Amino acid sequence: MSNQEIEANMRKSVEAAQRTFNTIRTGRANPSLLDRLTVEYYGAETPLKSLATISTPDSQTIAIQPFDLGSIGLIEKAISTSDLGFTPNNDGKIIRINVPPLTEERRKEFCKLASKYAEEGKVSLRNIRRDAIEKVKKLEKEGEISEDQSRDEQEIIQKLTDKFITEIEKHLAEKETDILKV
Repeated sequence: MSNQEIEANMRKSVEAAQRTFNTIRTGRANPSLLDRLTVEYYGAETPLKSLATISTPDSQTIAIQPFDLGSIGLIEKAISTSDLGFTPNNDGKIIRINVPPLTEERRKEFCKLASKYAEEGKVSLRNIRRDAIEKVKKLEKEGEISEDQSRDEQEIIQKLTDKFITEIEKHLAEKETDILKV
């Protein structure tokens, strides 16, 4: 595995962690809060964003306009039964979700959740590092690279890992600031 491949895999892990951060509520309405939401549509779990246009007309409201008005009840049910804690309002054409301001307790819960997601991202990075270092050690053992080359490669892999872990921590700090901002 080349260093470019390792770096690309680590970058994907950081982006995945960032996407999960975006699903955590802050005090403002944001369409990405509904990214994980799926709706049972004609017997198949379908992502909400492929069934409707999601927008934020103001900082406290998310508007969902289904492409097929027949799915409005299914979308409303999916939102109500999700773990997001939203109550949808349906006017027959558009579903509106009022995003209430967060309580201090909920803010702390969301910070813990963000930390958990960050830790999952770091574990993913460490797994990539472990696999890459194992490959380097195997090459050294087989005599394809010298001990010095092996040590240099392992050092490069560790530096990449440190760089991406720092990146995840930076994203976590930004998200926590966002969550705690009233």
